[in-house]
Amino acid sequence: MTIRRASKNDIPALSELLRQVCNVHYQGRPDLFRPDGTKYTPDQLTELIEDDSRPIFVADTENGVKGYAFCVFKQHLHDTCVTDIKTLYIDDLCVDELCRGQHIGRQLYEYVLQFARESGCYNVTLNVWSCNPSAIQFYESCGLVPQKIGMEKIL
Repeated sequence: MTIRRASKNDIPALSELLRQVCNVHYQGRPDLFRPDGTKYTPDQLTELIEDDSRPIFVADTENGVKGYAFCVFKQHLHDTCVTDIKTLYIDDLCVDELCRGQHIGRQLYEYVLQFARESGCYNVTLNVWSCNPSAIQFYESCGLVPQKIGMEKIL
């Protein structure tokens, strides 16, 4: 397996994996997510792939792309409240549902950590839905700890 930056040729595989992620979220929160939706259109994916401030990495196997990590550099320079640290935010990380348990997610995560270090980042952050306990367990096994908690009151 090779982990590399995504290319336009990866858009069909990325779209399928985005659909899988949406369905996991739909199963947990059908009030918020649509079945078989995707977070990005093919045109939006094309723009993201070309944007160096939002790197996308794919886990490429002999059987095609089996995982991805969508990332975003964040930095609040000269903010009056928060420090100037540079963060790499993992906007989305997914492994093909047929390949889970094969350590592809761990390898993607470790690759992202190394990329963040080489890019001068202070930390790596992400959000995880509380309705996805397997993702929470995975991230905890990678050493991540809660930084903040989002809360809601459904009206």
